[in-house]
Amino acid sequence: MIVGIGARRGVTEQEVIDAVNAVLTDSNLSLTDIDCFASSTLKADEEGLISAVRTLGKEIQFLADDVLNATDPESESQAGRFGLKGVAEPAALALSIHKKLILKKKVYGRVTIAIAE
Repeated sequence: MIVGIGARRGVTEQEVIDAVNAVLTDSNLSLTDIDCFASSTLKADEEGLISAVRTLGKEIQFLADDVLNATDPESESQAGRFGLKGVAEPAALALSIHKKLILKKKVYGRVTIAIAE
């Protein structure tokens, strides 16, 4: 499964870890179910996000705008102000095998997560 993740500027490592743990609990999943994380290139310099994924023992791929905009998200997004249709849902779907959301985007504080298989 792929975790699509978006975050507000300056998000901390602990905020991301807490959000990931919460979404895994809410979805009855474990960290071993997750193949990788995906986000927008806009987040490629977010140290808290990068550190959290590293601490969780996973990898993250940062996707270009055209890749994210190739998918229509199921949920509305505030990413339009950056010229994107969304971040969490499109990122998860872009790297998933079956292109199916198993969790629509959900907001945990300053972190937004969606999961696709």
